[in-house]
Amino acid sequence: MLEGVGMEVAASFPGITRLGGQIVAALYLADVPGESGRSMDELSAELGRSKSNIFANLRALEAAGIVERRRSAGARHDRFALRGPYPDVMIGAYIARLRRMVSDKRALVERSLGILGDAKGEEAELLRRKLNELGRKYNLFGDMFQRVGPALDAPIDLEPLLRDLPPEILDAITEMALAATARARG
Repeated sequence: MLEGVGMEVAASFPGITRLGGQIVAALYLADVPGESGRSMDELSAELGRSKSNIFANLRALEAAGIVERRRSAGARHDRFALRGPYPDVMIGAYIARLRRMVSDKRALVERSLGILGDAKGEEAELLRRKLNELGRKYNLFGDMFQRVGPALDAPIDLEPLLRDLPPEILDAITEMALAATARARG
């Protein structure tokens, strides 16, 4: 479990190492109701890694919205826990990462069009068309994220959503995806 989650998290989140994923798995496996997470010392001992290495990975996991720092009243040391249930916290963090990426790409297209300005010529027109097409797609993705926005800003449990989704809707989405894939292949 430690190794598998370690590789999955490292592959999915730039800046988080395999050790970061192992920390996620360790926090998940150690999650006991009524406890407030694990300390850096506990994680260091459990995973056989230095506290500085554990700390660097915990910071990256916090920045990704996967782990949160907790301190009980009167406690001298921070404790760390998953921000929500596993794997829901991973899905929420991944969707948040996608939202940020789409927002960044929208801004990049706008900046690029601004730099291109009123440039004339065949090359400028080709570039303008490509940028506008890219902008149209990123705007479509961004609008979709905006419509479902607040529901995706935290760990998200897709299980009840998928379980309660009428089969006809899931079948329609599948058909649409297959048709879009066929069109893309030519």
